[in-house]
Amino acid sequence: MAGERQEQHPRQPQLPDLHLRLRSELSRIDEQLRALLDAMDRMQGLLDAVVAITREVELTAVLRRIVTTAMELVGARYGALGVLNESGEHLEDFITAGLSEQERAELDDTDLPRGLGVLGHLISHPEPLRIDDIPAHRSSAGFPPRHPHMRTLLGVAISVRGAIYGDLYLAERRDGQPFDIHDQNVVTALASAAGIAIENVRLFEQVRLGAEQFQRLLLPALPDLRPFTAAAVYRPAAEPSRLGGDWYDAIPLPGDVVAVVIGDVVGHDLEAAAAMASTRNMLRALLFERGSTPGAVLARLDRTLQAITTNPVTTTALARIEPEGPGWRIHWSTAGHVPPLLLTPEGRAEYLSAEPGLPLGVDLQEPRPDHSRFLSPGATLVFFTDGLIEHPAHCIDESMKELADLATVHAALPLDELVRALADQHPSDGHDDMAVLALRIPPARAEHPAQRSRGGFGGSGG
Repeated sequence: MAGERQEQHPRQPQLPDLHLRLRSELSRIDEQLRALLDAMDRMQGLLDAVVAITREVELTAVLRRIVTTAMELVGARYGALGVLNESGEHLEDFITAGLSEQERAELDDTDLPRGLGVLGHLISHPEPLRIDDIPAHRSSAGFPPRHPHMRTLLGVAISVRGAIYGDLYLAERRDGQPFDIHDQNVVTALASAAGIAIENVRLFEQVRLGAEQFQRLLLPALPDLRPFTAAAVYRPAAEPSRLGGDWYDAIPLPGDVVAVVIGDVVGHDLEAAAAMASTRNMLRALLFERGSTPGAVLARLDRTLQAITTNPVTTTALARIEPEGPGWRIHWSTAGHVPPLLLTPEGRAEYLSAEPGLPLGVDLQEPRPDHSRFLSPGATLVFFTDGLIEHPAHCIDESMKELADLATVHAALPLDELVRALADQHPSDGHDDMAVLALRIPPARAEHPAQRSRGGFGGSGG
């Protein structure tokens, strides 16, 4: 019909075009999902890296962990961390990772990097640095002879308490690609966490040193024990900042008599250290009671502690060594403590194993057995705490045998060297603090007809 307008219909898209658009959209979504998963993996890797770094408690281990975890996060072949000197102008330490044995050997004669070239650029400009071609960079000063080939670099500064502590360097991604902004972001985040970890471990070190110094101040310097000779050593637990309850003491008494004690208060805190100090001081006072055997002294100490303190359970061994004829006699009693080790002049080692008493602080009604044995002139007694022998992978009998064998090997050494050897080569795992006190019996003596009575710690009779 004239004038009649024909109805217009929108053009339907061709089916192949729809498929192409749909495929393109799905590809875009797939790329976004892959990017999201990659970001999640990086974030999880970063979190794992931070946890791994914060678990370290020694500065050297923390610095090396920072380098290796950064390398893992971005797939770098080489990594290094340069620590700045006090002025912040040069490197005073350089921790590397990724070098093969051959590469390390070829660099043996090379001096420690001081922070020149591109390393110095990051020191002067502590902003994240990405370089795709190191030799072409304006700050490049070249590599030392036989240095591994490196073309790409990612550098990030590490700050501690707002001051630049050092710089983290990564070189050569394993896939051959240059470092990108994602690598930079994740390493920058790691460097931030690394600064906190470094500060924490430095604080731990200060606390550990303070705790160790405090512990040592609580322990006595051995007095002149002539005619005996003695030496002692204390070693803190491997774990930083743990105070211990180990202690030792040696007290000269009238008539060429000496009292020796070693003990261990349960716990690793300030309370244990304080309890150790109070127990040692009380015992010192009780040692001068006339006519008291070691067992009686420990029983009196136990009653006193329970009456006036809330001290934790304590193990201890108390001995008195006194003249007898041409030789000497030891009287001793233990309160749940490991037995002393006797090294004979002939080179044999045996433990003075006997009926033990209960630890202090357990049961006042239980008797405290006393024991006695003649000692040949020239013998050596070794008193120690269980931190010297405890190891979770070994039974206590195996560790005690290992200690006896070790003591036999070093028995002829001067006493200060002997106790250090035992503390250095101990069979324990180092989880607990340890104390060792060695006492050497004098040579043969001439018996005097008016020899003093040997009934008590304090002098005449009992």
